[in-house]
Amino acid sequence: MRDLIEFIRDLYPDQDRIALHEPVFAGNELAYTQQAIESTFVSSVGAFVDRFESELANYTGAERAVAVVNGTSALHVALHAIDVGADDLVITQSFSFVATANAISYTGAEPVFIDIERSTLGMSPEALEGFLDSACDRDDNGKTVHKTTGKVIKACIPMHTFGHPCRIDVIRTICDDWGIILIEDAAESMGSTFKGQHTGTFGSIGAVSFNGNKIITAGAGGALLANHAIGAELKHLTTTAKEAHPWGFRHDQLGFNYRMPNLNAALACAQLEQLDRFVVNKRLIAEHYQTICQKLGVEFISEPDNARSNYWLNAMLTSSRDERDKTLHSMHDNGILARPGWDPLHTLPMYENCMTGDDLTCTTEVFDRLINLPSSPMSSLTE
Repeated sequence: MRDLIEFIRDLYPDQDRIALHEPVFAGNELAYTQQAIESTFVSSVGAFVDRFESELANYTGAERAVAVVNGTSALHVALHAIDVGADDLVITQSFSFVATANAISYTGAEPVFIDIERSTLGMSPEALEGFLDSACDRDDNGKTVHKTTGKVIKACIPMHTFGHPCRIDVIRTICDDWGIILIEDAAESMGSTFKGQHTGTFGSIGAVSFNGNKIITAGAGGALLANHAIGAELKHLTTTAKEAHPWGFRHDQLGFNYRMPNLNAALACAQLEQLDRFVVNKRLIAEHYQTICQKLGVEFISEPDNARSNYWLNAMLTSSRDERDKTLHSMHDNGILARPGWDPLHTLPMYENCMTGDDLTCTTEVFDRLINLPSSPMSSLTE
């Protein structure tokens, strides 16, 4: 892998230690955050919050966007809004960041882990349909019920892994057929589209992240994408369910203090202005990685059919877990902070007793072989 190490060093020539993904602040970040500070509205109310929600909805094509403190809170309140609770089941994929399953657990529900597919690294529609056909029935009220436990399958949360859109249209059809509410974990896929439609807008609710390592960042932050009616309810829930009043403090239901601060929203507005440029930049990086991987005979993870990926994190597949670990050791010894994929969620101690689909072969294979490569926008390509 010496050639690959030298190649990465050439991509990021001025860095002693090359991070997996760093933010780029090359626009109005300082100007907008200064404006927020001078306004004195740096907390949960301010003009930049309203502006960011409007511009994000416009960019993604969603009817409504609601800014929140992070992607995990977005998933949590999305599940709460559709009445997911104790004794419910929520289907998701095992190969995902732990926040996906944690948000399910916050509601008292239990995650069910389904296999991914190799072509997208997202939930396999075939594995989803296979689980539903073999393990579930529809009751007289049209609810999908797990045969053995009698628990209701309330929702399904596929994730667009590393910014690559999953086959969300097929998953949506399956969920519609079974009466299951679809929530998209689009935390990693700002700027990604499937069949020309932005990720996060196919389901009832989409959840987005603007963490410091994402393609655009608010320092911390997230958002919910929904239609006008659901979006209004989500805005109410995330602002502590406070009724509008000039001075009173009446709250009409259990709410959450998940509001994005105005200071973070100012940063987010500046970053959103540059998103298209970042996507072009990162797709160029992916082309470079694909070329070197072909030269070295290594399998590179390319965008799926019908998709335009933001290539948030570039990834390759080694021949084995042993080869993966040797490569990671070599990269880290040379100051390249590559990483493996996440440990499959069904193997973590708090989730090892949860339900799974019959076969998680692809999840295990991808975990054993995958390496995420440094994917920060290149300064040489920022113009």
